[in-house]
Amino acid sequence: MDSDLDKIDLHILQRMQSNARISNVDLARELEMAPSAVLERVKKLEQRNVITHYTTNINPILLDQKLLAFIFIKATDGLGCSTTGQALAKIPEVQEVHHVAGEDCYLVKVRTNDSASLVTLMRNKFSKIPNIVSTKTTIVLETVKEEQKLVIPKK
Repeated sequence: MDSDLDKIDLHILQRMQSNARISNVDLARELEMAPSAVLERVKKLEQRNVITHYTTNINPILLDQKLLAFIFIKATDGLGCSTTGQALAKIPEVQEVHHVAGEDCYLVKVRTNDSASLVTLMRNKFSKIPNIVSTKTTIVLETVKEEQKLVIPKK
């Protein structure tokens, strides 16, 4: 953990992670600080890349993206080469690309409309990536928990 993060910074991170739209005034009120001081701290957290971006969570079902799959990919990339990973990351349906240790090289999270669109994605986009040797696909039946929140330590 960055040792420069104090209790106030951690509180700001915790509150903004649970509600990125919290107003500066509300945050300042919670912290019993001046809004200008809180704004300055948030700007510093952004400049130091502690806060990297703000996002909106959208219900994938309402956008007809009902199928969630995880795909293990074996590639011929040399150790330290990320050509395949970079190519996978450019595909819009791919939500996450992880270079992993073990038998496979990459673990990819994908959302599509249905199994037919998953097959189309793999045939039309994955097959165009020359280093891919094999894939193993796991289709999610039910999601019990899915979130991007990190555990913010207490000081």
